[in-house]
Amino acid sequence: MEKDIGKIKKNENTEIIVRIDDFGGKTGVTIREFVTGERYTGFTKAGTRIPADKFLEFRELVNKINLSELTSEEKTSSEKPTKKSKTVKEEPKKEIEEDY
Repeated sequence: MEKDIGKIKKNENTEIIVRIDDFGGKTGVTIREFVTGERYTGFTKAGTRIPADKFLEFRELVNKINLSELTSEEKTSSEKPTKKSKTVKEEPKKEIEEDY
């Protein structure tokens, strides 16, 4: 079963797709990037899958996000830093479900 819930345009060539699907006999919500380009069109490896039994927990986390904090972050990130900062290498994000 696959049911697309919606998509968000990330940039000119990339959309973020949210869908309910069945992978390995387990239902869940998949959030993945879909690119359209000259060399490749399709889903990328970037994304994650939330198992159905963890979806309410995920939704509660998303609902805790204060929209005013997102707005202030956008303003802050566009300002030039006053001090040089060290570049910190981010650890790759782990997927919620390992067998996906």
